[in-house]
Amino acid sequence: MSVPAVPAPADPGAAFAGRRITVAGLGVSGVPAARALHSFGALVTVVNGTSGERQQAEAAELEALGVTVRLGDGDTLPDGTELVVTAPGWKPSSPLFAAAAAAGAEVIGDVELAWRLRGARAGKPVAPWLAVTGTNGKTTTTRMLAAILTAAGLRTAAVGNIGVSLLDAVLGDEPYDVLAVELSSYQLHWAPGIRPHSAAVLNLAPDHLDWHGSMEAYAADKGRIFHGNTVACVYNAADPATERLVEEADVEEGCRAIGFTLDAPRMSELGVVDGLLVDRAFVADRRNKAQELAEVADVQPPAPHNVANALAAAALARAYGVPPGAVRDGLRAFRPDAHRIAEVAVLDGVTYVDDSKATNTHAAQASLTAYDHVVWIAGGLAKGAEFDELVRAAAGRLRGAVLMGADRALIREALARHAPQVPVVDLERTDTGAMSAAVAEARRLAEPGDTVLLAPACASMDMFSNYNQRGDMFADAVRAASPDPAAH
Repeated sequence: MSVPAVPAPADPGAAFAGRRITVAGLGVSGVPAARALHSFGALVTVVNGTSGERQQAEAAELEALGVTVRLGDGDTLPDGTELVVTAPGWKPSSPLFAAAAAAGAEVIGDVELAWRLRGARAGKPVAPWLAVTGTNGKTTTTRMLAAILTAAGLRTAAVGNIGVSLLDAVLGDEPYDVLAVELSSYQLHWAPGIRPHSAAVLNLAPDHLDWHGSMEAYAADKGRIFHGNTVACVYNAADPATERLVEEADVEEGCRAIGFTLDAPRMSELGVVDGLLVDRAFVADRRNKAQELAEVADVQPPAPHNVANALAAAALARAYGVPPGAVRDGLRAFRPDAHRIAEVAVLDGVTYVDDSKATNTHAAQASLTAYDHVVWIAGGLAKGAEFDELVRAAAGRLRGAVLMGADRALIREALARHAPQVPVVDLERTDTGAMSAAVAEARRLAEPGDTVLLAPACASMDMFSNYNQRGDMFADAVRAASPDPAAH
């Protein structure tokens, strides 16, 4: 197996002792950050813009430790602040950060803090990071990677934007060998110093542009994941923007660019040949030979974009030295999370699929591509997205479309421009029965052999608590329509 890429600094916790540090935001990242910094002797103040019941409970917990908490004011920088540690979702334009810049205080995120605290617990090994980002597929790929590493007998966890908190992983008692780290663009923006062993950018498409300000800024933040890599920068050969990020990255000498493709791989790529996932990157004679890793059928579900996720996970695992058999065993053991191209039921020859996690156009296009004939349930909050390219690409597959949510008109107009032959049902209702109505309309439009696909291409918060609730309500509506009691 490989070895840690970057040694941890000596006594990293001492760098925070006695410093006045402001933590911006409570919640899943702020509370662990405040606790950790306080434990290393920092003088910690937490600021939070809201003051609800949950925030008050979290504040009371921290105040019992001796941490100062200010609720209801997230804009004012506490006097004497030397460092700000922010929750990832806080926008760079926040007044707090302008005040920090004026005061000469550095601003970092909890991911950067975790990186700086590696090795702070004496006697605990420092686990290298195998990092994953991209507009879509991050969680699935990271969990696939963790499954492969586990199959290789390594102590690992899926951490970062999912699963275990990075701070908990770095400072806890569990002695990990290597970490599978999912990183969002927000987290990467606030993490200038991380240096993963190897990293992958799965794809790039417009998303969160209201936060980043432009596609260029969004891509630049994603590209930070490659900086300082020592073994491999993994990119999508079908997405030239990801390869450009590799070309622009400042990596350690000897670090290699490794592509993944759904076609036959070129040298230094992983790809697909005759239903097999194969490696032409981490073999001795990569000019002339390829190593079989797994079958496409080992990937569940074997939709094209999910096979691409598996290849990226395999590339990172192989960069760490994992043997081929572990790639196969890990992929066979892996099961995707809910609401990711999950088959719910087959009714009257029509397959119903829940991909509520497809919250942007790029994810929805990948999902639509997996099926030949689709009745598409879509709509919600567009987040500034445009739908012409998505509809143009999917037009030949669509049997019909059922639209719902606040920005459904944008999709309806794109369908009128690029797929006028497709029948469209426009649901105005936004009550809790709307999803049942959508499923009923989709069932009316579908023919045997079709797929009714919930792939909204939009966020869910206009009508639902989150994409999980949206997917659950879709599945409930499908099962309610089934005459088979076993489907309930």
